[in-house]
Amino acid sequence: MQRYFVDVFDNEQVTITGEDAKHITKVMRMQMDDELIVVHSNVADICKIIALPELDVVVEKTGRQIPSPELPIQVTIACGLPKGDKLDLIVQKSTELGMHRLIPFEAARSIVKWDHKKGEKKQQRLQKIAKEAAEQSHRTVIPTIEAPVSFKQLLQMATDYDAVFIADEEDAKSTERTRLVDRLKAAKDCKNMLVVFGPEGGIDRDESQALLTNGAKTVALGPRILRAETAPFYFLSAVSYEFE
Repeated sequence: MQRYFVDVFDNEQVTITGEDAKHITKVMRMQMDDELIVVHSNVADICKIIALPELDVVVEKTGRQIPSPELPIQVTIACGLPKGDKLDLIVQKSTELGMHRLIPFEAARSIVKWDHKKGEKKQQRLQKIAKEAAEQSHRTVIPTIEAPVSFKQLLQMATDYDAVFIADEEDAKSTERTRLVDRLKAAKDCKNMLVVFGPEGGIDRDESQALLTNGAKTVALGPRILRAETAPFYFLSAVSYEFE
């Protein structure tokens, strides 16, 4: 059953407009009385089409709902700006795996620089990727994709989280590396957590030390060194395994 996100319901009904309405009528070719899922305020309602105005779709709640599939802990991914279109992949797959929020940051080892003139459009495109991935994976939350921040700003934002982890390749190289499962078990009562990933080349030593000074902890993602775009998927999969 197709899933669509809306901002507000009015008396148990809502009018779906724009690209979503076009998808319903032109792509899915849905008709009167067909059912679909509409998500509002983190709740997924099964709705029925009751009217098809020229460019819109009007639906009504049936009284049936679908349980939320969200992770019990809100996980925010902070990743150093990677090369090429890797950020697209990180947004899409991390959304499917349960990410709550993404914060790109201008890391010391980031090769690419964020084009602030085109930044708003790129952020909107990434947010659209997150929306489509949330619909595909039957999420009840669309992850928030933030505009890139400086490392100093990230350091300040980190104080808002119950737990902060650094995916550090130096920890992975150690023969006495920190087991991820142990870190996650210790964070079982957290409401939200932030995990920081570096770009290609890993996180800078000064950045790592600054985070550690502020209370962050390092984690090793197994004994192998993962690519910048792969590491977040490993972490989110581990969170799912441990808490779901």
